Amino acid sequence: MRNAFASTLTKIAQTDQRIVLLSGDIGNKLFDSFKEQCPGRFFNCGVAEANMTSMAAGMALCGLRPVTYTIASFVTVRCLEQIRIDVCYHNLPVIIVGVGAGLSYAELGATHHSCEDIAMMRVLPNMTVICPADSFEVRAALRAALKHNGPVYIRLGKKGEPIVHGGIPEFVIGKGIIVRDGKDVCLLSTGNILSTVMEAAEMLQERDISARVVSFHTVKPLDAELLSQVFAQFRMVVSIEEHSILGGFGSSIAEWLVGKGKTVGELVCMGAADTFFCEAGKQKDARRYFSLTPETIAKNTMEAFFKKS
Repeated sequence: MRNAFASTLTKIAQTDQRIVLLSGDIGNKLFDSFKEQCPGRFFNCGVAEANMTSMAAGMALCGLRPVTYTIASFVTVRCLEQIRIDVCYHNLPVIIVGVGAGLSYAELGATHHSCEDIAMMRVLPNMTVICPADSFEVRAALRAALKHNGPVYIRLGKKGEPIVHGGIPEFVIGKGIIVRDGKDVCLLSTGNILSTVMEAAEMLQERDISARVVSFHTVKPLDAELLSQVFAQFRMVVSIEEHSILGGFGSSIAEWLVGKGKTVGELVCMGAADTFFCEAGKQKDARRYFSLTPETIAKNTMEAFFKKS
């Protein structure tokens, strides 16, 4: 994902002189091509993410299109006040990119885990929240964000995430993408857990449960039209995210449901429990801890499906 981001940004920046890239002391080698092709437009701001955010806001006020980039927990939690006041209050076109979202940096401990960022970003006025599922969605999301006239948070995985799409999909901010059709249950996924959800759908198919899978790459604004169709058609709808069960993607759907009144479908939310991952292990171990593996997603979906039946 991060390689797709770097190469796409470099390509676009060669024809758009307004684009500047600010890094929180990571990705220096990753952006070698950007520095070569776009001299004078890369700024290593060091481990001073709050300052980096304010710099980006100032640049945006001068007519530039700044993109900030560092580890997701550092680019959100550490500088929430600057994002809120300097960027969102002035509704500035700053793109905030968080890499290693969710539990991607599981082995580095709680400082590097980012299971609260969606919740924090989506409550900020004027902020758009995009969580691409694979490198193809990353490329499309970045292009869409650069055309958007306001703050955008793009939540990336790390590297080596499985490809889900066969090519760059038609991508519109606020519009989900149906990646697998089905008739019994609907699995709504956001971010880099989509490939895991696709595996779970295959396991459900083996048990004669047909699952539609949707990539909800935009958490804010939600695709209300698609949600209306889904909850009118399916008896059970499941949201899956590598983020806290509180305040994230599933919570945003639940909030939307409150205003809909009675629907055919019922919502089941899957995500990280309201606790820290304090064990030693990699992302796969953290997902196992939080029951976010293909097996556990399929098992819990199946149990809820038959219980409702």
